[in-house]
Amino acid sequence: MTFSDFVTIAPLVGAVVVTAVVLFADLAWPGRKGPVLVTSLVGLAFVGLLTIITGTTPATAFGGTYKVDDLTTFLDILFIGIVGLTIVFGPDYLKPRGLPVAEFAIVLLFAMTGAMLIAASADLLVLFIGLELMVLPGYLLAGYHKSDGYSTEGAIKYFLLGSFSSAIFLFGLAFVWGLTGTTRIADVADALTALTAAGGVSVGLAMGLAFMTTGVAFKIAAVPFHYWTPDAYQGSPTPVTGYLSVGPKVGAFALILRLFVEALGPLKADWLAVVVVLAVLTMTLGNLVALTQTNVKRMLAYSSIAHTGYMLVGLAAFAAGRIEGLEGLLYYGAAYSVMNLGAFACIAALQKRAGVTSNLDTFAGLIRREPILSILMTVFLLSLTGIPPLAGFFAKMYVILAAVQASQDGFTALGVLAVVAVLNAAAAAFYYLRVVVYMFMRESATEESGQVHGRLLWGGLIVATILTVFLGFIPGLFEIVGAAARAIG
Repeated sequence: MTFSDFVTIAPLVGAVVVTAVVLFADLAWPGRKGPVLVTSLVGLAFVGLLTIITGTTPATAFGGTYKVDDLTTFLDILFIGIVGLTIVFGPDYLKPRGLPVAEFAIVLLFAMTGAMLIAASADLLVLFIGLELMVLPGYLLAGYHKSDGYSTEGAIKYFLLGSFSSAIFLFGLAFVWGLTGTTRIADVADALTALTAAGGVSVGLAMGLAFMTTGVAFKIAAVPFHYWTPDAYQGSPTPVTGYLSVGPKVGAFALILRLFVEALGPLKADWLAVVVVLAVLTMTLGNLVALTQTNVKRMLAYSSIAHTGYMLVGLAAFAAGRIEGLEGLLYYGAAYSVMNLGAFACIAALQKRAGVTSNLDTFAGLIRREPILSILMTVFLLSLTGIPPLAGFFAKMYVILAAVQASQDGFTALGVLAVVAVLNAAAAAFYYLRVVVYMFMRESATEESGQVHGRLLWGGLIVATILTVFLGFIPGLFEIVGAAARAIG
């Protein structure tokens, strides 16, 4: 390894070192959350600084298997933000239940290293290693509350189905490697260009594409590969649910960008129809089932499936030739992360006392018991609905506008997809606003006063709220998103 290689991978090495330091901090001060939290957050800030410094100049390492570009930098900062907010939101929920905070932070940091490796992958094998480094900690986190039967059940389902999907995905990668003779993403794209020009998509290549699509569809919880999501989300500790709803999803979309957009870009005319069908099914089923839920955590689980469908709209628009589709997808990933984490943090704050459920009745009259918390929850729910001028509105606008532009270029299916997305966004308003109605217009079943929450939780909620409200107005943000999209588009 040369010195330039070490400089290029400095953010990834920094993330591993920070994880080790947090582990040693827990050994030095066992049972004390203060040193662990301070070390974790300071370490994440350090990794973020390294990411910004190294991301100023595109570079490769280890013979081209690892690369840093604008997309890598954008995704790494997003992953760091997701993990940082999750660590901030966790202690208020974990401590009353006797769940260790240190292990929670350490497992999250390990998962972040896997996501960062995905973002920088320029080789199919490195991509798969990064995927497994990201999802394996997720299985542990889903079963973090070991004495809770629902948590154990959700973790087992997540682990078994996740293992099968990883095997299927790897089988698809083997097909691509066998047909192209290489695992380098750029070389795979060149080989596929030559193969398709010579005789179109072969049976073996079509099978490989099908296997990889199946494996990736599970990771993003696209219909019909979504069945693990509601049980895993409802059974997991609420801060873990918040992380699982955004962290692995954004990481899986990073994998899609590196694999489908870069490596399989020459075949985008072939996988466009599949993406359109997946987007329609995922949006529609996710919203329809969410409409019937009376448990807010489970409702948000199904709504997260619907949001996967909206993000797939951006991918479909890119496959139809619009770079705006990728820009919208990346912006959607950032906006969805902050508003969904904020919503789950509000639920976790409400559940600080053990035994409190996340049923709709728990939210009845919340404005009188927890006025600030209910207002913040309303902001996040309105953003998830897509009400302007919140971040969720801009996120939906960008992906739908990209689909409309693609339809004007002759892709009629994208126009239909845009209409379906608008109708689904309207339907989603019912179940999001129903929670708001319960908070402001229903009588509470209990007269308990509001609970005292930690400063970390309030600080994290303030950050998430500010980003949710002002993300669409941050100067230069869309230029950054555009640069990240152009790095691979």
